[in-house]
Amino acid sequence: MSNLTLTPTNVKEMLLKVADVIIESEEKLSQADRDLGDGDHGLGMQRGFTAAKAQLEVLEPKTVSEVFTTTGMTLMASMGGASGAVMGMLFQSGGTALGANDSLDADGLCTFLKGACDGVTNLGGAKPGDKTMVDALVSARNKAEGNDCKSISEACQAAASGANEGMEATKAMIATMGRAKTLGEKSIGYPDPGALSVSIIFKTMSDYAS
Repeated sequence: MSNLTLTPTNVKEMLLKVADVIIESEEKLSQADRDLGDGDHGLGMQRGFTAAKAQLEVLEPKTVSEVFTTTGMTLMASMGGASGAVMGMLFQSGGTALGANDSLDADGLCTFLKGACDGVTNLGGAKPGDKTMVDALVSARNKAEGNDCKSISEACQAAASGANEGMEATKAMIATMGRAKTLGEKSIGYPDPGALSVSIIFKTMSDYAS
């Protein structure tokens, strides 16, 4: 594969890798959710990405958008709850923003990230600082857009770095949305599980594209 762009088949392979890593991270994500909520986030992510993997394995994509939107719709249908809606929207809105592109380059990843941020924030109403997945997602977008990325590898690395920074930043925040908001200051010191999931997703994408 080119280090400048990814084909639809490359993107399919990348998201299959993401699915595998998320499935393997179930206990880590569940523990993060137990620290702040009811502990079902990891199981939901595992269930959603197991279903997404099954759909992707039989997909013969002609566009990059098709890979992302298939993933998003499957997550929405299989995960359930608020996590399924927002995680599915990340891929659905990001993929839709790409239109009929038959490759993914650095600019395309920025387009995906902008669409993903718009879709997730419009759906759930969260903003940076609320201690949600939005903190990691917006940070990923800002880092990718703020770097002069010439290749998809560089863009994915920047997004992964931003997502990790956003996730780490949630540890110092007081949750203002979801079940964790009932904890108040007791939520300080723990990362948001959705932000942790976003960090894992973009780290895996970066590993694939490197």
